[in-house]
Amino acid sequence: MQNDIKTLTDQLISAGQKLNSLGMVPATSGNFSARLGNDKIIITVSGADKGRLTENDLMTIDLDGSPVEEKKPSAETDLHLQLYRLDRSIHSVLHPHSLYATLTRDLQSDRIVLQGYELQKAFEGISSHESAMIIPIFDNDQDIPRLAKKTGEYLEAYPGTKAYIIRGHGFYTWASSVSATLRHCEALEFLLQCEFNEALNTSIHDLSEHAK
Repeated sequence: MQNDIKTLTDQLISAGQKLNSLGMVPATSGNFSARLGNDKIIITVSGADKGRLTENDLMTIDLDGSPVEEKKPSAETDLHLQLYRLDRSIHSVLHPHSLYATLTRDLQSDRIVLQGYELQKAFEGISSHESAMIIPIFDNDQDIPRLAKKTGEYLEAYPGTKAYIIRGHGFYTWASSVSATLRHCEALEFLLQCEFNEALNTSIHDLSEHAK
């Protein structure tokens, strides 16, 4: 059962191990969560090593952010809650500090557009490589409620969004299950790598042309 606390806990622990093996949650970075029933979520506690999660590194809170147990949730809990409150079909949110999302620190654009990649079909609701996936980029902000408000306003305006990036920080993605959200993470990191490599090749070509 998707709402079984033991099953969800095991799935989040496994997701942490997988993302750690891919180098996407260095140190104690990132945070994960899953919907528990209609009015609660399971979320990683503050400061936990995501590659070595145990049951004690996860806790239950309600959708208002009130803890059900005496633990301290992730500092970015509001960003998770905002997604669950916005869309009841969301059953998991994963936030890794991936390399290529972190490299957006130096990008001037407020979005990355993914189009023409077969791997776009790894995202729920995407059936063709021809569709254009817009991944918005938000400036990092230590004021999490303010950042949650900003991302929430965007997602309300563009409900088909599959993920967003926090500049120089990492990305958030979500889906109908932990496994589907993990698939989003792997696909998005690969596609971001493709975009960065393409940009690098373009820059090298431009420099070569200029030197002629």
